[in-house]
Amino acid sequence: MFALVARDLLWLTAMLRKQFPGAVPVMEAARDDVLAFLHFPQEHWPKIWSTNPLERLNVAPRGALGSAVIKRRTNVVGSFPNDAAIVRLESSQLLEQQEEWQLERRRFFSEPTMAKIPQPEALLGLTDGDPAEQAAVAIS
Repeated sequence: MFALVARDLLWLTAMLRKQFPGAVPVMEAARDDVLAFLHFPQEHWPKIWSTNPLERLNVAPRGALGSAVIKRRTNVVGSFPNDAAIVRLESSQLLEQQEEWQLERRRFFSEPTMAKIPQPEALLGLTDGDPAEQAAVAIS
């Protein structure tokens, strides 16, 4: 699977090179980040690609926390004295949301599928060398 996705990324980069040559260095620099989802179990991929958790924070129900609350509080304050003040506000809102999810026992990923995620040490070998060669070796 890694080899197929890496091949498709190379194809996309080549296609962009013709019309948008300035995008190619950005794509090449972001290669490891773009392929990071491959290190997770395949059943996680649709959830990793999704922005649903962020959307849930943006349109939080009445009385709930989220970006709507942050936006409202930002409008009330008007401006912040420094970046740290913004980070504190957003962090406190996200921490409260995390605590709410923990109390409700809601999980975005199930515990059995979380157990399938490899340890970081096992991932280190995937970033060295050509991904297509590594995938071919791993498959054979």
